[in-house]
Amino acid sequence: MSTNTKILPLEFEYFEPESVAEVLELLSRFKERSRLMAGGTDLLVKIKRGVVNPEAIISLSRVQDLNFIRADQDGLKIGSVTSLSEIEGNSLVRESYSALFEAVRSMAAPAIRNMGTIGGNIGNASPAADTAPALLAYGSTVKVLSTKGERIISLENFFLGPGLSVLEANELIAEVHLPRLGLNEGSAFLKLGRVSADIAKINMAVYLKREGNSCQICRIAFGSVAPTPIRIYPAEKLLKGKPFTDALIKKVALECQRQIKPIDDVRSSKEYRFRVSEILAEEALRAAWLRSGGSL
Repeated sequence: MSTNTKILPLEFEYFEPESVAEVLELLSRFKERSRLMAGGTDLLVKIKRGVVNPEAIISLSRVQDLNFIRADQDGLKIGSVTSLSEIEGNSLVRESYSALFEAVRSMAAPAIRNMGTIGGNIGNASPAADTAPALLAYGSTVKVLSTKGERIISLENFFLGPGLSVLEANELIAEVHLPRLGLNEGSAFLKLGRVSADIAKINMAVYLKREGNSCQICRIAFGSVAPTPIRIYPAEKLLKGKPFTDALIKKVALECQRQIKPIDDVRSSKEYRFRVSEILAEEALRAAWLRSGGSL
């Protein structure tokens, strides 16, 4: 039987709470039978396809306490329903968090970025989520809330598998926290897709902190090459404390290629992802190094 994807093929209760407390009460009441909706760019498609069949949809569009971008002495905090367009247009993100800016700018079309949110992009736990490699590279955390209290979760520990995360049915992603950046730090994000607005065939991000001509700290993250977005720890260790040279860049990029576990799917072949991962790693490492004030 064919499905008309222009309509929602099921009935559900729809709620528009105006406070975090109301959201948490509804989540506690419905648990697995509910779905949160921020921009709805992914959820509505899943409902139309019959992938999810919630009894209740809880819209976050009126919860203004979850819509913010704030800088403080600890870093940058972004509310979970902050739109991708708002993040893209924020001057601090653009000037200081280059990898996140580039990740958001690479996503879909402007109309989708106007609707999509950072909390939704993380919460869907897609292996191809574009914000995930950038946030992993920064060492970001997420704050989640429930009626029982709050949890701070490292993004490294958040993803469990395609569409799966440690988020419980009664929990809400409240905000994303990016550590404060200082001098001699740089980052970059790169992505390949079938077309500019498509889901990534492969994406990746690099963050590093320079000390003279050496890399003091480095984090490298990839998406679309494993069941979850991943950090490439062995490659990061190769860089730490070493003079940043062309030979080292190539060695680190090759290690990135060795560590990924891509698959064949409708967007790309495993072989293609292997081949381009090394090239992307080299380019991102060079870009992040130059942005940290280093020279090549």
